[in-house]
Amino acid sequence: MSTEKMMISVNQPYFFPFVGFFYKAYLSDNFVILDDVQFPRGTTWITRNRFKNAQGSLWMTVPVIKKGLGLQKINDVRIYHDGRWKKKHLNSLKNAYNKAPYFGEHLKFLEDLFATKFEKLIHLNLKIIRYLMQQLRVDTNVILSSELGIQTKGDKLLLEICSKLGASQLLVQKAARKYINSDRLSAAGIKLNDFKLPSPIYPQLWGDFIPNLSALDLILNCGPKAHDIMSLIDRKQNGNNILCV
Repeated sequence: MSTEKMMISVNQPYFFPFVGFFYKAYLSDNFVILDDVQFPRGTTWITRNRFKNAQGSLWMTVPVIKKGLGLQKINDVRIYHDGRWKKKHLNSLKNAYNKAPYFGEHLKFLEDLFATKFEKLIHLNLKIIRYLMQQLRVDTNVILSSELGIQTKGDKLLLEICSKLGASQLLVQKAARKYINSDRLSAAGIKLNDFKLPSPIYPQLWGDFIPNLSALDLILNCGPKAHDIMSLIDRKQNGNNILCV
């Protein structure tokens, strides 16, 4: 891949990310996981996400250790293992998706995942992200920002990441563009490309369709066609709704 055409994107390591997370990776040559930036103080997609059950949205959260630790980097955050939350989460997914067409194909992964005692949240999330990328057939190269040895923040961080990887294009969501100093990137020869996050429509269990759930919902309901949904979105140019049949 010529660096003159290389496009990268960045994202924090979400817990069981939604389809748009993987779509951004799908459109990129390199996908950088921001694992050494500050862990958010409040509610964050890094520890929680939505699935679907008979009652509607099913929220699942991974408890982490924060008390007395002050500001932490994402890759320093440790999982709180006391209690029965792992068994509860697994049973919740089983109850919600046991009738999904492709649930049986992914049950072992889920059982192994929640049986494993991951010390750090980043290890759990990366295990999930890599598995879902494989199922969605997104073969984009994944790089951890901690591997790049960059100490800056904000726009400077994005600039340094592009410089380290030799990229000339940075892909961002349209909604995030206003928070980025495009002039600074442009002055460094980096083009800012934006895209609209997709919200594909596909068959779901449990009544009315709920958009933007974890990509696991798409995979369990559509199986191999999950990749085709992203391909159709790509051909229809950024975010048109697609019905997977």
